[in-house]
Amino acid sequence: MVLTEVQLAIRDTVRTFAQERIRPQSAAFEEAGGYPSGLFVELASLGLMSMTAPEDVGGAGADYVSYALALIELAAADGALSTIVSIQNSLIVGGILRDGTGAQQARFLPDLISGQMIGAFALTETDAGSDASAIRARATKVEGGYRLNGAKQFITSGKIAGLAVVYAVTDPAAGKKGISGFLVPTDRPGYLVEKVEHKLGQAASDTCAIRFDDLFIENDLRLGEEGQGYRIALSNLEAGRIGIAAQSVGMAQAALEIAVAYAKDRRSMGKAIIEHQAVGFRLADLAAYLAAARQLVLHAASMKDADQPCLTEASMAKLVASETAEKICSGALQTLGGYGYLEEFGISKIYRDVRVCQIYEGTSDIQRMVIARDL
Repeated sequence: MVLTEVQLAIRDTVRTFAQERIRPQSAAFEEAGGYPSGLFVELASLGLMSMTAPEDVGGAGADYVSYALALIELAAADGALSTIVSIQNSLIVGGILRDGTGAQQARFLPDLISGQMIGAFALTETDAGSDASAIRARATKVEGGYRLNGAKQFITSGKIAGLAVVYAVTDPAAGKKGISGFLVPTDRPGYLVEKVEHKLGQAASDTCAIRFDDLFIENDLRLGEEGQGYRIALSNLEAGRIGIAAQSVGMAQAALEIAVAYAKDRRSMGKAIIEHQAVGFRLADLAAYLAAARQLVLHAASMKDADQPCLTEASMAKLVASETAEKICSGALQTLGGYGYLEEFGISKIYRDVRVCQIYEGTSDIQRMVIARDL
């Protein structure tokens, strides 16, 4: 698609910031296992923590195409950081704007939008991943609110978050209609980080096992009506999957750029290796795959901007972009040969970081199920 001047300006602004401010420190962030809190404030100053939120609540008021472009550029500099930003935008700020009360928005949005607070999305459990309706965490009705007990698994930002959007069963007999959502401040007694997981990639973004031990939640912290939690959780899927597809494209873009630069510089048999057909054709294929994935992402985002249902298109974008990204990282590594296997050349980190994009926000198998149902 042809981008507008505003969209191009947003893309270029984020690209400059990400390449100058974030990419040089990406390895250091990974080694430290996190980010300085001030970095989130910097991102917020660019509108990146609330891109599609309306300006009257402090958001950037941008369209979804601009949001996708910004995530691509952020991911090209640091995949783990783009994960935190994607969740903050689509699942936390977007979710509260869509289903939160005026009082809830007034209480939580200022800190979330300004980068003073990070949000966590707590739906997945040990035995409830792709089948979100199988969650077992319980929110038992008591005077003035609920008592929350249970555990969650694979929760991004579970350690650093100030607010967790938690889904729990309020009516065990009602199946999917017995699940409710809650806004849980993480400083409450009973919010316990049981474990920070050691992962293949994205080490700078903490992923945690969380336990709730008789945590009290007031009635006014319920998100939406009782029993609407499953619907609320699924309503975020379009924007969430567009975000993960965009970050896949960004990481693939970074890997391909490294490979092309190397192939132009590395000489073999009297010429740059990009001039050898075996290498040139490989890079040509990867560039074409990347362009196709990018267009799927931007198309899904443009449908979201047009307020058209786009769950199938978002699933297609995530499926193709995430699987293409791994293929591009592999081809880029192959182009560098032995150097591609070394940490200092950068591709190995991208390869580690991008693999999870085929898993979170719905595995590739789930995306195929969504697309097949639509067929």
